[in-house]
Amino acid sequence: MAIFDDEPKKKARPHEIGQDLSLLSVGDLSERIGILRDEIARLETELKAKDNTKSAAEALFRRG
Repeated sequence: MAIFDDEPKKKARPHEIGQDLSLLSVGDLSERIGILRDEIARLETELKAKDNTKSAAEALFRRG
């Protein structure tokens, strides 16, 4: 038994920007595109939420 068995294993990254894509299958590429589209949607949602918060704060301080 190894000493470090309790250490969490690192997850493989599903996609790395700039990575060599030539060894990936069509299915792998399609899967990665889906993952990236989901991540873009998540980022856009967060950006919109932060923009709404910023707009509300600006409106509040303009009143004063």
